[in-house]
This record gives sequence, C-alpha cells and structure tokens, in this order.
Amino acid sequence: MNEHKPEKSDEQWRANLSPEQYAVCRCSATEPPFSGKWYRHKEPGTYTCVACKAPLFASETKYDSGSGWPSFFQPVTRSAVSLLQDDSHGMHRTEVRCAACESHLGHVFPDGPKPTGLRYCINSVALDFVPMK
Repeated sequence: MNEHKPEKSDEQWRANLSPEQYAVCRCSATEPPFSGKWYRHKEPGTYTCVACKAPLFASETKYDSGSGWPSFFQPVTRSAVSLLQDDSHGMHRTEVRCAACESHLGHVFPDGPKPTGLRYCINSVALDFVPMK
C-alpha cells in the first residue's frame, strides 16, 4: 500500500469515475472481453491508472495474449502495482491493484511471454493512456 494513497470517499470516487470505471476500479468488476478501448491499441506511451493517473504499464510491455483484455508482461516498476490473493468465484487468482490508489486493475497469470513469463490481464476501463512525446 502506498503512503501517498488518495484519501477519497465512496461518493468522491463515484463522482470522479464513470459507472463502468467505478464498478471495475472500486468494486472489482470485469469488463466484457474484446470490448475495451485499449485492447488493440498499439501507440507508444504509458498506460496509467484511470482513477489516480499513476503510471502502470509501458507500451513496450504490451502484447496480444488473445484473452480479450490488454495484456502486459510487467508493470513500469515493481512498486507500481500491488498483488493480492483472490479466491473469489471458486478460483485461486492473483489480483492486480494500483499501488497508489488501490483501484482494481485485473489479474496476473503465470502464462505470459519472456522475459517474465507473466500476463498482467488488465481491464481497459481501469486504464488511461499518455502518448509518448
């Protein structure tokens, strides 16, 4: 957890996020596969947290996993995301959250490409994008 975490009330989160963003980021919902704005996006830049604008993933680490969600093999830094055990829905998964504001981003799986072997499977609606200048 980040000591500089934005202290917002539920009402403030609802006011600052769209209903779909709120459902994913604050309630751990999942957007439908193949529906997200950033799924096929290929422009160079940095994917940031839609809730707090913290940098999360560099475009160079994005790849097409075929899963229907933007996939990355690593975050911009180890401290950009936090990982939590998620045993919901009768599954054992690892949840990925923004370390800065604790927004739910998606899950990480051990079936990604080299060099990490990881697939950070992230909801598009939880991301924003800053193009490379």
